[in-house]
Amino acid sequence: MRLTSETGVVCLHTHSRLTLSERGRKRKTARMKRFPILALLLWVATMFYVGIFLFVGGFLLVRLEVSRSSSCGDLLTLGDKGGPDFCQGEPRFQRAVILIIDALKIDFARFDAQNTAPKPFENKLPVLEEVMSSQPTHSRLFSFRADPPTTTMQRIKGFTTGSLPTFIDVGNNFASSAILEDNLVHQLGQAGKRVVFMGDDTWESLFPKKFHRSLPFPSFNVKDLHTVDDGILQNLYPTMEGSDWDVLIAHFLGVDHCGHRFGPDHPAMADKLSQMDGVIRSVIGRLENDTLLVVMGDHGMTDTGDHGGESLKETDAALFLYSPAEIFPPPGAEVEPEVVPQTDLVPTLALLLGIPIPYSSIGQVLLPLFPRDTQTAGALDYLTQAEALWINSKQVNRFLETYSQMAKDIPPESLSLLRADFSRLSSEYHKAAQKGLPPPPALVAALQGYLTAVRDTCRASWARFHPLKMVAGMVVLATACVLCLAVSELPAVLVEGGSLRVPLAVGAGLAGVVAALQLLNGGYTDVSWCLGAFALSSQLLFLWKLWCTRGSGGKGKAGRRSLLPQLTVPLLVLLLRCASLLSDSYVVAEGRVATFLLCSLGIYVPFCLNWDGLLLPVNHDPSKPPGVHPSPTLSPSTVRRESLTLLVCLGVLVGSLYLSLSFHGCREEQGACSPSAFLAPLSRVQDSRLRNLHYILSVASLAAWTYTLRRWLRHYGNLNCAGPAVFTARWLLPVASVCLALHWAVSSTPEESFRSLSELIGLALVALPRAAYSLLGLGVALIWLDPLTVFLKPRQPHQSRGSVLPPRYRASTGISPQAELHHLIPQLYQRMRRSLEDGEQAGAAEEDGRPAVEAYGLGTVYSAPLVLQWGLLGLGLLMLHSEGMALSFLLLLLEAAALLHLHSSSTSLALLQGAHTGGFSVPWTPVLLWALAATQFFHATGHLPTFPSIQWGAAFVGFPKGHTGTLLPASLVTLNTFSAHILFAVGCPLLLFWPLVCEVRGGRRGRGLVAGEGEEGEDAVMEMRLREKPQQFSCALLQLASRYLFIHGAQVLASVFAAAILRRHLMVWKVFAPKLMFEASGFVVTSVFVLVGMAMVMRVDMAVGNWFKRLLPEQSR
Repeated sequence: MRLTSETGVVCLHTHSRLTLSERGRKRKTARMKRFPILALLLWVATMFYVGIFLFVGGFLLVRLEVSRSSSCGDLLTLGDKGGPDFCQGEPRFQRAVILIIDALKIDFARFDAQNTAPKPFENKLPVLEEVMSSQPTHSRLFSFRADPPTTTMQRIKGFTTGSLPTFIDVGNNFASSAILEDNLVHQLGQAGKRVVFMGDDTWESLFPKKFHRSLPFPSFNVKDLHTVDDGILQNLYPTMEGSDWDVLIAHFLGVDHCGHRFGPDHPAMADKLSQMDGVIRSVIGRLENDTLLVVMGDHGMTDTGDHGGESLKETDAALFLYSPAEIFPPPGAEVEPEVVPQTDLVPTLALLLGIPIPYSSIGQVLLPLFPRDTQTAGALDYLTQAEALWINSKQVNRFLETYSQMAKDIPPESLSLLRADFSRLSSEYHKAAQKGLPPPPALVAALQGYLTAVRDTCRASWARFHPLKMVAGMVVLATACVLCLAVSELPAVLVEGGSLRVPLAVGAGLAGVVAALQLLNGGYTDVSWCLGAFALSSQLLFLWKLWCTRGSGGKGKAGRRSLLPQLTVPLLVLLLRCASLLSDSYVVAEGRVATFLLCSLGIYVPFCLNWDGLLLPVNHDPSKPPGVHPSPTLSPSTVRRESLTLLVCLGVLVGSLYLSLSFHGCREEQGACSPSAFLAPLSRVQDSRLRNLHYILSVASLAAWTYTLRRWLRHYGNLNCAGPAVFTARWLLPVASVCLALHWAVSSTPEESFRSLSELIGLALVALPRAAYSLLGLGVALIWLDPLTVFLKPRQPHQSRGSVLPPRYRASTGISPQAELHHLIPQLYQRMRRSLEDGEQAGAAEEDGRPAVEAYGLGTVYSAPLVLQWGLLGLGLLMLHSEGMALSFLLLLLEAAALLHLHSSSTSLALLQGAHTGGFSVPWTPVLLWALAATQFFHATGHLPTFPSIQWGAAFVGFPKGHTGTLLPASLVTLNTFSAHILFAVGCPLLLFWPLVCEVRGGRRGRGLVAGEGEEGEDAVMEMRLREKPQQFSCALLQLASRYLFIHGAQVLASVFAAAILRRHLMVWKVFAPKLMFEASGFVVTSVFVLVGMAMVMRVDMAVGNWFKRLLPEQSR
């Protein structure tokens, strides 16, 4: 075997000077506290989960649904009580064809004859303009405005029920459940109308068993532009030519999927819109006079092809109405609306087709489709505008009365005004009907105003809150933050004797009491209050116990420590950041603000060191008395070299931050902002040269990622053994990288370029990413199976007992034997045996000539598996992003390395100048920098705390034909969205290990050593110090994890306060509520992967302990 190492070589001898008394003293702290630490961290994270659950349960309540249905027996009469019911009359239309072109924004439907150089999405539907020009009384084109969220399921619900979806409904877009409220499909079925549906299979889940005939096609694969549309076209025309239908609904998806995949400004969009133009022409040619054609979009799309938010580009779709018979007045004859709300389609279609308006509809009939009065020629049997408005108003008033009795969220003063208005309008309408006169225009306008007022009141009132649950959630979250701070300040107390048994038992008992009281009083149990009681009581009892025992490690009052830390500069920065979350402008610009804070806090590190006199060597003044200056442990040149390293790392950090700004996305509120070109998949890039350049940069970044990880492992001698982890680093990591690079090449290939190889390309799109998934998953599994990357090499004994000679081999890297001696640990073996409680008798002397071994990679035994796992996860997460993000991920790697070296250099400078206080504690500054980096790279990978920015395409990497369920795609999208949170959470323990990995030889005094250990304390270097002091190791891990969780938990608490305080703010649903959802979700993901990182450390510690046990000779046991 060829050995490779530049450092990290550890020499192990097999002699011991351990006495029985010393060995007995070591037994008590021989192992780190693994399970108690994980259990405590899991409990702390759970407390945050409960607080989030409580607050969200009070803040994002779903609007109360009214389960009643309209019928023709509801006495919705045209005039006075003895008048005929409109259901018994002749409807305006017997049939209707509804063509839903998903994401047909109004800009796609307009035609500009003066535009000589149209974009791919412009002037591609000329049929609409041709029909409106040739038949102006037969057709109209309106801007069709959707209510946010502009996702498909919510839009279908909106234009079939006439109701307004609530904010939380956006989460159900890909897990659609049946619509229980009254709707058009239900009413058509009740009236005996045969409804035939074809297209998006979302309808089938929303309206199960409601169609006369249904032809659903899978809709979730946004990369598939043709399957749904081609399936519709195979059945649309034969169905129209038959007689077995009354209402035909066809939902096309090609335009929407083309926008998601390529964006609107792409030739594929021109092809799709041209195809839809042909469909509309063909349908118009097959219509009869008693049939109404509705061509509509459910929502629009942004310039990048996304939707889900509330910008005009996302909400303004197109609505085109046509019939072979005249249905509109001549243009200019009356004022027509420029924008039609989507909810208005429901009462309009219901009255035109002769069915009751759905019970919960708050829409308003579209008046141009109804004649003005009964004297209108040829319209004596049809509803007039006044009659349609009266029926509409009575239906809305009935719903308002029913809803106000079931729920109390409509303000009483608003409800009283609306009731008074309707009573007055009802009286005026009946007076006109009794006199046989048509209602005056003023009454028609007043009825319109009443319907508009009801809709505005409902829209404002349906942001329904439960204040008590919100307050309870905030209290639990605030207590959890205090708990994290207390744990971080007193980890030693918890490691020594902290127990969760009593707090958990008391909390569970109190939760049971709350559940019993609920059952006795109301006959039901609300889980929210039980969880709240459990969380709050267990936290308070735990904090009380911690308060009582906080002085156990000290002497008297002087030994008692505070539960809370002092307000230092890093905590002040965190406090200011949390306070700023109450500003909508800060949330909008959070990506750049996080970059600024990260850069500023990074600059603060050398500034603070210089302020304390630690950045440069101390110049001793002989006139000052001894003890004024700290005692330096190394020469000034070593201090200068370490200071230079720190400044170089700071430069790399600033450079990485500056370059990462090139990968940010844009929010609607940012105006002229242009999203990064790297966010778009290579398949959207039309210029072949630019596409090739992007691909080369992406592959080069991928290669640099893989090479850097392998180079680091090689540098510290972790690639010499034949274990599973080394096999992963040597083979699985590079092979997975090759699969990823090939996948990018295949996925960026234009479809029209290799049509003959379409089947092979389709196979590669499935096989390559799945192969990469398998390799990366196998690699992670192998690391957990055996995380050690240590290689033992026997060597000859020393010439003499007191001398240290160079080993008889040289590393393959060409490093000199003298450099290798720099990392030998002559006495390490004996020190490890002390912590393993071996059975060797005290006073046993080393026999001359006994062989020793050199251990490659033992100095980085903890960090090497973490770095390797971090690299594998990074590759997997990169695969879920567009190809251009490879350069951003490389910058993430550089930034993480710069932060780690910045931390290790500052620690080393404190050690070199004799100013380190000892122990393994990680200060607040590097922890906050690490947490800010997660937020900063959330934005630097193109993500934003908005729903339109979610990169849904991640769900189809390796699954181009879609999924059968929702769990796997939801998981892939979550991994894509929170990639930065995952990587920095898993890598959090590296903050503890890095100063040990990069320690300066000779500057160890004070770190991890206690007084009185003498020269023997100088033997162990790098991460083996942690094995020497398992209790300090456990305390440092617990403190680091609790501080990291506190920082993210404080941000969640700030978002919760912002949403609660500003719940009536104009921007609450556009800015603060999405920010809360993303911050809470990010905390859940972060906490889970922090536990994963800590569990990996403990798995390595267990493996190291077993390794040393196997290393001991049998006779020494």
